Formats: sequence, C-alpha cells, structure tokens
Amino acid sequence: MKIVDVTTTRLFYPHTRPTQNLTSPAAMGGRGQLFVHIKTDEGIEGLGVGISAPGVDQIVENGFRDLLVDSDPFEIERLWRDMFWRGRQFGGEGIAAYALSAVDIGLWDLKAKALGLPLYRLLGTYTEAVPMYGSGGWVNLSMDELLADVAAFLDQGIRRVKIRVARDRGSFEREDIERVAAVRRAVGDDVALYLDANNGYYPKQAIYMAKEFAQYGVGFFEEPVMAQDVRGLAQIRDAIDIPLATGEQEYSKIGFRELISAGAVDIVQPDVATVGGITEWLKVAHMAEAFNLPVAPHLVQLVHLHLACATPNLKVVEYMSVAEQADREWYAEIPQHKDGMLSPFADKPGLGLELDPYAVEKWAV
Repeated sequence: MKIVDVTTTRLFYPHTRPTQNLTSPAAMGGRGQLFVHIKTDEGIEGLGVGISAPGVDQIVENGFRDLLVDSDPFEIERLWRDMFWRGRQFGGEGIAAYALSAVDIGLWDLKAKALGLPLYRLLGTYTEAVPMYGSGGWVNLSMDELLADVAAFLDQGIRRVKIRVARDRGSFEREDIERVAAVRRAVGDDVALYLDANNGYYPKQAIYMAKEFAQYGVGFFEEPVMAQDVRGLAQIRDAIDIPLATGEQEYSKIGFRELISAGAVDIVQPDVATVGGITEWLKVAHMAEAFNLPVAPHLVQLVHLHLACATPNLKVVEYMSVAEQADREWYAEIPQHKDGMLSPFADKPGLGLELDPYAVEKWAV
C-alpha cells in the first residue's frame, strides 16, 4: 500500500454558543476544525482531525505532502520523524505541531481501517468504556447561566463537571470563589467538580485561591499558570492539597518530561491535536504511567476516546458540549454517552468517523 495524495478540508460551524476563558479576549461563538485526507492506491483513506488555525493546512499540503506521497502509511514512526524535522523550519511548535498532529492521527486511522479494527483495539484495549466530565462553566456566563450550564450536564447523567475561573487574568478573586461555592451547593457533594484557570493566576495568587477552593471539594485545579512556567507550577503543587493538572499547551514528550521530573504536575493533560498526534500522545501517557501519574486528555474528545480506552492510567476524558454541537453537524454519526461513560463504536474501523458530505459542502471554509 502506498500513499498517493494528501489533502485538507477546513470546516466552520457558526452556531455554537459563545464561550470565553482567559485565552479569548471576548466571548466567541462558532467552532472550526481541520480534516486531513490521506489517500492510498488501495482506496483506503485515513481521516486526520486537527486544529483549524491559519496556516496549518498549508503546512500539511505544502510542507508535508511530498514526505508522505509514495510512502508506506504503516511506517508511522519514520513518517512522524520526517515531518517533525521538516516542521522545525516552521517553528516546531504552534502550527507546525498542529499540522504534524493532524497527519499522524490520519495515519493511525488509515492503519486501523486497513486492518479492519477500531483504533482502540489496534492500540490495545484496556477498557470498552471511559468516564467523562462535562466541560463548560465559561467566564462569560452569568451566575444563573453558569448554574444552568452545570445542570444540563447533570440532566444527561454526567456526574463530573468542570468550570472556568480567573476571569480577566484573575482580577475577580471573590467572584471566582462565589461561583465555585454556588456550583458546589447546586450539585451537592456527590458530583466531582474540577476548575480550569486557563493560566490566569500568578503562582502566589494561585496558592491562595486553591486554599479557598479546597473547602468546596475540588477534584483538580487545571492550569493555574502557564505550562511553561515549570518552576511556578512546582511551587504551587508543593503548597496546595488539590491535585494540579496541566499539559494541554505542551508540544512534545520533552516538555512533559520537564513537567513531570520537576514535580510540577499531578494529572497529565496531553492534547492529541497539539502534542504531535497519537504517536507522541502514547509516549507521554506511558511516561506518566512510569511516574505513577494519571492522564486526563484535553478536548478532541472523539479521538481521545480511543486513546483513553487503551490507557490504564486514565483518569477521565474531557467532553465539551460546544464541541459536541459541531461534531453532530460534521459527522454522519458519533458515539453516544450514557450515565457519564463513553464508548467507541465497536463495529467501525479506525476512528469510526465519517464526514457528512452535506455538512462539508455547507460549512467548508
């Protein structure tokens, strides 16, 4: 089998509800996605899923395509390294890592399809269903909207929820505490509650806030400061009792090695669309297991679902409702969650995802 072509499709669905955290200056609606199509001489096509940032599709088509065409798609490690070193010309991190990740996901989807296996079975099944948490609670929501957002997850049988704090770079500490307290009162003591600061605090401020949040039974405190501030994260982790989670903005196993070896993380959060695809994600997960640390992947829920089912040290999978809105629009069918658990399609090879041709025509960028 040989790769004969590599193309991309960018879709944008404008009708998701507006969301805001520290990484966005204002509440924004709509959701974009990049898809990579890896075509072979045997008619089998791999589907890669990636971040639709400006320039990513150009790197795939103009930077990586010549490395892939005429290659054996099963040689994933070799192709990964070729793309990684080519990507250094475009900065290595950021959009180059996004492009590498999307192609790598497509190669694994292609391999699983060629073997007639769901991806999680190819990777080595550990479980057929994984726990998930409802991810929302955006800082642009009023208190009533916040509680309604959380209640919607509970109505779906999801007993783990995450909300955002640190609005305007941590300028509203009392408001953050009041919102966390209100959510805990609303959900009761039997629902897991996670917090995400999206890098919004300073280290000393994060320590103070974590001690305030601890009284509300917080399950983990995500990204109190930037993942690259390894020293600050280690300082925070040593000073607080809430497990510290981070990693969605790390671009390689080397970055995770630094976080873990510095004692700067309790829950490792690699993002398959950022870290270098499935190939690098698995290495990060195995590294975390070697240090007896759990993994809780960031977003890209329909890809992470397969990886999670093959990861014994999994804690929980993030499931974002606004992402689900777009996924339902783009794909012919997606897995359905039940009672806070999510399972891949057991009878569909690869990722089990197929783009809806009508949606492609309607929402193509």
